[in-house]
Amino acid sequence: MGNRIPVHMNGTLIYEIVMEAGFGRLKEELKKLNLEERKICIVTDSNVASLYLEEVESIVSSCCRKAEHFIFPAGEENKNLDTVKNLYEALILKQFDRQDYLLALGGGVVGDLCGYGAATYLRGISFIQVPTTLLSQVDSSIGGKTGVDFDSYKNMVGAFHMPKLVYTNIASLKTLSEEQFSSGMGEIIKHGLIKDEPYYRWLMEHATEIQNRDFTVLSQLVLVSNQIKREVVEKDPTEQGERALLNLGHTLGHAIEKLSDFRLMHGHCVGLGCIAAMAISINRGMIQPEELSRLLSVMEAFGMPVTVSGLSPENIVLTTRSDKKMDSGTVRFILLEQIGKACVNKTVTEAEMTEGLRHILA
Repeated sequence: MGNRIPVHMNGTLIYEIVMEAGFGRLKEELKKLNLEERKICIVTDSNVASLYLEEVESIVSSCCRKAEHFIFPAGEENKNLDTVKNLYEALILKQFDRQDYLLALGGGVVGDLCGYGAATYLRGISFIQVPTTLLSQVDSSIGGKTGVDFDSYKNMVGAFHMPKLVYTNIASLKTLSEEQFSSGMGEIIKHGLIKDEPYYRWLMEHATEIQNRDFTVLSQLVLVSNQIKREVVEKDPTEQGERALLNLGHTLGHAIEKLSDFRLMHGHCVGLGCIAAMAISINRGMIQPEELSRLLSVMEAFGMPVTVSGLSPENIVLTTRSDKKMDSGTVRFILLEQIGKACVNKTVTEAEMTEGLRHILA
């Protein structure tokens, strides 16, 4: 297999995204980082540890001076400063210095938390991403956005900190639950909506193979989504402009995620937010009404929820006011000019958001 995507910043190679069929080439990739005299702490959660920690720790141990691990309880509710504090303590007790590394083994929660720990421990140490969920493989492991939740406010504390390597084992997608897999599809559909209409159509055409987790199709899926995100991140690494387009569905999606106490998965909330954002775009005459039916069909084909119950539009809109994407008191909302082309808009009103939410609130 061996797909590779280089990620550059200002013309300089920062890291590579390496996609493989297993962990067989991880040792070779780690050796390129000259880790013989370094310690590496593998950061993972209780779910992933039982699946992959033993294998990965064995590989890491053969490449560095000493391998350690830090395991925290799985779940978004543990992506917080208390867990980061425990990580700091473990690193201090194990005498990790500025030349040592962290390695994130897991999904988006693990990658975000580990990356933030790496960005802030001793004012910044290096880290490696080894994403194991669909969502983390196509989105959160790429681009250096790290962070944790604060008092249930999503990713309110964070830092930009680029990894030294992203190593993606496509075969790990076989162990995901149906819910985890369909959550990842939320970010993938978003990629097609904002940047690549042919890819969006391809998803629907290959829905059966994707749902059956056909390895060849999944490899293409991850590759194209990685290329889309790489392109955006290279142009705007710290989200000053175009990278904001990746937030399609996130303003309302994060509010829904928070109000559900994180019982709803991130990718599902993003998908719901995309429906509402598309409805607003239609109401503004930017895209045709039939695109909404098409989006609902795509989401349903991948087992994603298209409605949510128990939430009021007033509370959702109110919660968007604390979103980190606010700009001088105004929400930077992402709308669709057409399928495959998104734009940042600062004029979306609360009334428009409320009307958009009408399409997803059961």
